[in-house]
Amino acid sequence: MSTSELPTLPVTWLPRRNRAVLLTASGLLAATFLTMALVLPESWRLNDRVMLSCLGLALSSVGLMLARPRILADAEGVTVINHLRTRRLHWAEIVRVNLRQGDPWATLDLADGTSLAAMGIQPSGGRDQAVRAARALRDLAEAHGAVNEPDPTR
Repeated sequence: MSTSELPTLPVTWLPRRNRAVLLTASGLLAATFLTMALVLPESWRLNDRVMLSCLGLALSSVGLMLARPRILADAEGVTVINHLRTRRLHWAEIVRVNLRQGDPWATLDLADGTSLAAMGIQPSGGRDQAVRAARALRDLAEAHGAVNEPDPTR
């Protein structure tokens, strides 16, 4: 891919469909539990209402956590934001970008021999879109100095 075909940096990839569903569901869940806490019969005490509200907020926060994954690429490297962890990588650390048939998300093979899940690129939101995103990330890694030669031992 020529430099003119590369995505303009900075670029962000995220599973938009999953995110929209999770954010909507989280909001509805929180609103439902808070509404239930307000309209409960008089026999329910204040601590019951507070606990019901807290339960709704806790369940809603799980949805927010699941909606968090994304990949941010800029001139210096890539930030991979997964459910609980965020990792900053320099372009040279990325050896290969993989998105195989049946994989739930892209993975990055790193120069230190490890792999990193890149949950911001997921085929569940559309296989063609995920493949284009993985190719764009691969092309950016190649253009910015990543070592992308196949490992003969694999």
